[in-house]
Amino acid sequence: MYLNRVLAAAAAAVIASVPVAMPALAQQSPQAGTEYAPTMLVLDASGSMLAADPGGGTKMDAAKNAVRSFVTAAPDNAKVGLAAYGTGTGNSDAEKTAGCQDVQILHPAETVDKPALTAATDGIVPRGYTPIGASLRAAAAALPQEGPRSIVLVSDGLDTCAPPDPCDIARELSAQGNDIVMHAIGFGVDDASRAQLTCIAQNTGGTYTDAADGAALEQVLPRVSAVALRSYAPVGTPIAGTPEYREAPVAEPGQHLDVLKPKNKQYYAVDVPDAATAYFSATVSFPRGDDAVSSNNRLDIRVYGDDGHDCNAFEFAQATRSTDGVALTVSSVWAGAAEPESGSFGTDKCRGGGRYYFALEWGHVADNAPALLPVELSVGVEPGVTDPGPAAQPTAVEFTAPGGTPAPVTGGGSFNVAADLPGTGRYTDTVQRGEFVFYRVKVDWGQGLAYRVRFGDSAERGSEYTSNIATTLYNPYRGELDSSTTSYAGTERILPINDPALATVPVRYLNREERGEVADQAVAGRHYIAVKLSPTIHSTRAVAPVPIELEVAVIGEPEPGPQYADGDAAAEGTFGEESKRVTADDSAQQAGETSDSGISPLVWVAVAAATVVAVAAFAGALLLARRRKH
Repeated sequence: MYLNRVLAAAAAAVIASVPVAMPALAQQSPQAGTEYAPTMLVLDASGSMLAADPGGGTKMDAAKNAVRSFVTAAPDNAKVGLAAYGTGTGNSDAEKTAGCQDVQILHPAETVDKPALTAATDGIVPRGYTPIGASLRAAAAALPQEGPRSIVLVSDGLDTCAPPDPCDIARELSAQGNDIVMHAIGFGVDDASRAQLTCIAQNTGGTYTDAADGAALEQVLPRVSAVALRSYAPVGTPIAGTPEYREAPVAEPGQHLDVLKPKNKQYYAVDVPDAATAYFSATVSFPRGDDAVSSNNRLDIRVYGDDGHDCNAFEFAQATRSTDGVALTVSSVWAGAAEPESGSFGTDKCRGGGRYYFALEWGHVADNAPALLPVELSVGVEPGVTDPGPAAQPTAVEFTAPGGTPAPVTGGGSFNVAADLPGTGRYTDTVQRGEFVFYRVKVDWGQGLAYRVRFGDSAERGSEYTSNIATTLYNPYRGELDSSTTSYAGTERILPINDPALATVPVRYLNREERGEVADQAVAGRHYIAVKLSPTIHSTRAVAPVPIELEVAVIGEPEPGPQYADGDAAAEGTFGEESKRVTADDSAQQAGETSDSGISPLVWVAVAAATVVAVAAFAGALLLARRRKH
């Protein structure tokens, strides 16, 4: 995939000296607008869970505490169910036949009911056998029968009812084509139990995690469950583009949601005051499927001025291997309102303040593309400045690998729910085949960002397990700054492949007046890091996930940013104002506010409402190659 910007000669002189930047996206709730994979927690309630936990109480007490912690933190629109085995019988020989069928679905995998889940957890009494295989079958049957689904199993020992071996059950479900990923947590287990639980996870593309005691389990369970729930859906206030510019809806600053049709130009109007700059970006996520090699798609944006006059500004983004689950973003920056009128009738229709029109088109459509795609539209308006601050800095910061102990994190399934990284440090995560996960890092004025990604060794190695891996760095308005990609066959690889790190220059407002990629590094705020691991090219069975480590360095001391023409009025509200959270309850309902201090003081009105539209992908996988400018 590649991203290419073309600016016609008539507009080149204007664009060369104006900002190529955009307001930072408003911080959104990690729960906002995300479609979560229905997930069933399966809890061991066999007699062995009555054993003492090193932290005090029994292992069952510790497991209940861990489930309560997860339920408390679970997103409000997540779909979480609960099952337990071993609660209905004792563990005597006479009770074995009944005990090996003793699996209870205590709560269905519906939109999370936290009081009900907590009550069901509190009511579990451990006493019986350990029918892990039967519990996996029962949990799979209780989940929806299509689409991405997950099971998170917590067990303190071996299946005491095999055969069938639970690993065989996992293979059976995987071979049937079930899109179910199973994650296993070994709670104080021995080597044999660990091997069995690892086998269950690996045969469904899930993870295995050790928890030596209750304290560890309470930390591990929410993190593993968050991975199980991770999926992608676009969000925004509803808007409907029109085929003619005259009827175009006015898109206020913020994030909007529309439906994109193949080869249909859709117009949106943006009111841009004098001396201001407008920003318009569109993001789509393609569902996963077959024939990725020939699955190429392209998005186009054109800008029109007064009376629909073509401003000769054209940008496009193209995605290859779209059916890997690619998410594709194209952005347009329009600074014509900051240019004085020239006296030329045609030219002046694209200068000065007024209403401008952004036409979005799904210009090239793959044969296997869906008939419709949800599209996120992000709109921003930035006023002019009275003092732009320090001079441009065209030299990238130098990367120094951070030290310290790596901290575990769980990346988000989209830009909207990217995991916050607190700054310089080492961070670990686990990525499934077919996932693309997002992280974000605050970069202040005067600072630069550098990072690299290490893909660790996998359980499966060789050409059969070859995947494409990629990482992409985005600025706060989702503009691609740099990327690196290569193949991965199960042995350690580091991205980028030819440089020590992907790195920005120090972020300064006047960078936008430089030519080339430096111009895109002119907005302070949250920068995005995306990490991709595609499905395996040859193997069709479930493959183990891959551990990754991000080495991140935020370099340089913060310095004063630009002074905007709005002055105090902007500082009091418009600039850096608190972000309004998006909720998934209703497309017209607003949620509370959350501070996102330190973001560039630009006009970015946060999302006022949300509409959730699910994209049929387990996780949005993205392959954006480096942008070329002309």
